[in-house]
Amino acid sequence: MSEQRLGKLTPERFEAIVLSSLGAPDAQVLVGPRHGVDVGVVRPAPGVAMALTTDPVFVVPAYGWERAAWFAVHILASDAATSGLPLRWMTVDLNLPAELDDEGLASFWEAYARTCGELGLAVVTGHTARYDGCNWPMVGGATCIALGSEDAYVTPTMASPGEAVVVTKGAAIEATALFAATFPVRLVAGLGEEVVAAADALFDAMTVVPEARLATSFGLREAGVTAMHDATEGGVVGGLAELGEAAGVGLRIDRRAIPVRPEVRAVCDHVGIDPYASISEGTLLATVVPERADGFVAALAAQGIEAAVVGEVRPPEDGCVLVADDGDRPLVHPGLDPFWVAFGAWANEAEAR
Repeated sequence: MSEQRLGKLTPERFEAIVLSSLGAPDAQVLVGPRHGVDVGVVRPAPGVAMALTTDPVFVVPAYGWERAAWFAVHILASDAATSGLPLRWMTVDLNLPAELDDEGLASFWEAYARTCGELGLAVVTGHTARYDGCNWPMVGGATCIALGSEDAYVTPTMASPGEAVVVTKGAAIEATALFAATFPVRLVAGLGEEVVAAADALFDAMTVVPEARLATSFGLREAGVTAMHDATEGGVVGGLAELGEAAGVGLRIDRRAIPVRPEVRAVCDHVGIDPYASISEGTLLATVVPERADGFVAALAAQGIEAAVVGEVRPPEDGCVLVADDGDRPLVHPGLDPFWVAFGAWANEAEAR
């Protein structure tokens, strides 16, 4: 038997294994599972849309319970917020390691529930238990639900030719922040305290909830933002490739226009990963009607969120193209995110010392 790669299924495996069997048909499913789409959308009542997203509960105790819980919640909330609908409910299944004591559980859950409250999320059901064989960081799963008007949601399927493509915050936000939070001493030795402090400060930027909410108030669909996607595994390039696939459109993206913060460049160069292809929770990819794109970037800047227009949506026959200093190349998903290999190697070296 061949070794299976880690991370998300490839689009081909996802389609062959998952999409081929989705249970009972239901006419009230407005948006079902698709590669590159952060949420499913259903119609629970006439004129009402409910967006749902499910992810692992990802908890790293070494970050401290406050940070660990905040990140675990925002991973889910970010995907749900890309629908443009208000966040409402959370379900949580915790399958915890046997060694976690009640004091640790109480500290984690207090921070988790408080973060939900800050986002307007009510926890409505779940499961909490300890089991042998359960280990950090994947300690269960959760579903985040947003609710609103049926004519007020967006998904990546709605991007159309002629629209501008906007990227917030820049590349490799998550990869940089997680390296800094996990290996601060080693990074300081190689890059200095100032760079590592800036990289560590990106931890609080690992969410797209603020810019997704701003997009809703700015205007959705024909009023402004037509699609939103959270750049996670595969980074900005992977997220853009997913967006193009989900909408069935072409893209022409200028890689030189994608922001890369100095601390991101320094950390990615030091650990040997491509920032454009590395995991970037906190980076929102949005398509915007062309006449409102600059206004959207200005609205983001007014809230302290860096953003840039990096390209445009093209007809499908134009394909997805990445423009770089050395010429044009196909814009394709990078496959296995380079972050996981580099992060694993650093973790193994740390254990060996």
